[in-house]
Amino acid sequence: MTHPLTAPTHHQDVEMDLSIVIPCCNEADSIPQLAGTLLPIAADLGRARQVEIVFVDDGSVDETWLGLHTAFAADRLPANVACKFERHPVNRGLGAAIRTGLKAAGGGVIVTTDADGTYRFENIPALLSTLRPGIDIVTASPYHPKGGVEGVPAWRLVLSQGASALYRIVVEPRIHTWTALFRAYRRSVIDTVTFESDGFLAGTELMVKALLAGYKVAEFPAVLHTRMAGVSKAKIWRTIRAHLLFQWRVILHRLGIRRLIEARVAPLDVSGARLDSGKA
Repeated sequence: MTHPLTAPTHHQDVEMDLSIVIPCCNEADSIPQLAGTLLPIAADLGRARQVEIVFVDDGSVDETWLGLHTAFAADRLPANVACKFERHPVNRGLGAAIRTGLKAAGGGVIVTTDADGTYRFENIPALLSTLRPGIDIVTASPYHPKGGVEGVPAWRLVLSQGASALYRIVVEPRIHTWTALFRAYRRSVIDTVTFESDGFLAGTELMVKALLAGYKVAEFPAVLHTRMAGVSKAKIWRTIRAHLLFQWRVILHRLGIRRLIEARVAPLDVSGARLDSGKA
């Protein structure tokens, strides 16, 4: 079990061991599947810890908000599981929704994941088991040699695999996947590493900055699936441009021209060895 940290009182009134943050936008059609697959896993997790699920409705124009409150009403929740609902009045983007969810989360460990089932909720326990002592972030990795992809559109793979290949060059070659939302973070990372992006770059930006600050990342080989329901919200050209601009900022950081983030702990390589802080 993790050691829970108490978030500011205006976010929660009890300590939580685990928070699961799920951004949503126009996911009304996905909610029955979401509830049917997530709640049994939350029930299993709740046997050993306090669990909260934080939903962030990012300006949906369908019945997402009502659907979430109905499907995850208090009388439908398993023991030791609570839900929190956050809402943006207008769509602000995936990154903004993640930021809102992380701010609201009270867990000592925080899992972020998609509402659309592209990564199966049944993998959350295994993801958490990879968060061993000395590991600060675990990221799902379909591009790991033991990972996989099923039914994902070719355009999405080109974008995701291409971006990940470039991050392996400019940041760390031993991490295979850089674009997955499905991750587990220790509270210390969320409390010390910030990200600026309001779009699909956000998760990548957070992990890159955490690595540059000295936190350790482990991969969890996983299968990336096509959506169970609904349609993707990704804006492909906007996302490509955001990644390229951020990669240029990482290069400038590496060259010592413009700092992207200051090292907060002695940097780690992916094997866990501490490196000289000047190499961050």
